[in-house]
Amino acid sequence: QVQLVESGGGLVQAGESLRLSCTASGSNININSMGWYRQAPGKQRELIANISSGGSPNYVDSVKGRFTISREDAKNAVYLQMNSLKPEDTAVYSCHARALWPPGLWVDEYDYWGPGTQVTVSS
Repeated sequence: QVQLVESGGGLVQAGESLRLSCTASGSNININSMGWYRQAPGKQRELIANISSGGSPNYVDSVKGRFTISREDAKNAVYLQMNSLKPEDTAVYSCHARALWPPGLWVDEYDYWGPGTQVTVSS
């Protein structure tokens, strides 16, 4: 079982920046990929950025050049630096982790999400 806790959301004006953080905890954690989803009111949840262990980051087109995802494997942490924020970035942002199980074999994958943190960008 993996628990994810996000922090760093808030209310900012258009053009400003925020940095989201997420830390995973649990026993015998082996996390393959971590990423960030967001869900705006009335819209479906979308994956906006993810990064695999030792891999390159991936971004949805709407955030390319503005958002940067990074990982700190020693802390089982993932971060999302969000620059040049726009009102359309307003959403609940949730951390995601895909963990491997069982210990020693690591052949099964399980998905986990954090409770989410609100990001509101005013115009």
